[in-house]
Amino acid sequence: MKLKMMHMHRRHFIATQALLLGPVVARAQTPTAAAMPTAPAVGLRGAPSPAPVYKPIKWESMTAPGWDASAGIKGVDMASLSDADPRTAALFKRMREAWDQAPVNMGLIDHAVRLAGYVVPLEGDVQQGLKEFLLVPSYGACIHTPPPPASQIVHVVLRSAMKGLRTMDTVWINGVLKYARNWRMQAVLVEPYEGGATAAVR
Repeated sequence: MKLKMMHMHRRHFIATQALLLGPVVARAQTPTAAAMPTAPAVGLRGAPSPAPVYKPIKWESMTAPGWDASAGIKGVDMASLSDADPRTAALFKRMREAWDQAPVNMGLIDHAVRLAGYVVPLEGDVQQGLKEFLLVPSYGACIHTPPPPASQIVHVVLRSAMKGLRTMDTVWINGVLKYARNWRMQAVLVEPYEGGATAAVR
């Protein structure tokens, strides 16, 4: 999956992500079976199956426990480097390679979840409606800054085009997480993160 990236200061990006993302991801815990909802149970013959419960999750829980995004650059004095320094480019490349192979939390596969993030359109437009988009955890990711770790990008597919969604809109999505080289979800609900009317995806 190719993502559009605009230029930014690599040294600043590496230092910021090492400070913010690395320690958080490293502390992620594996959800227990008791804490996570299971697939809907089959009811008695003729009775409707209960609706799934979509459990809110945090982005860091989607990465395998113990993985540290900053492991490859620990101990490096970023203040002593410049963007023109070849070592900066080498660090950025090393970090990018590690992020592109970030392991996922396998315990979340096939679970009904609720997740908030920013919209990066893939197919469709505001007028005709979006059919697919990426959900990312930080503003500007994949547009103004490099993509986050692969384990923190969700490819969202809508059952029908949804109008009104714009780049970097903040939304909640409900659906069942799937994994096939990257996180995927066919959303059953997309709604604004704060205020506004709920928009159901049919």
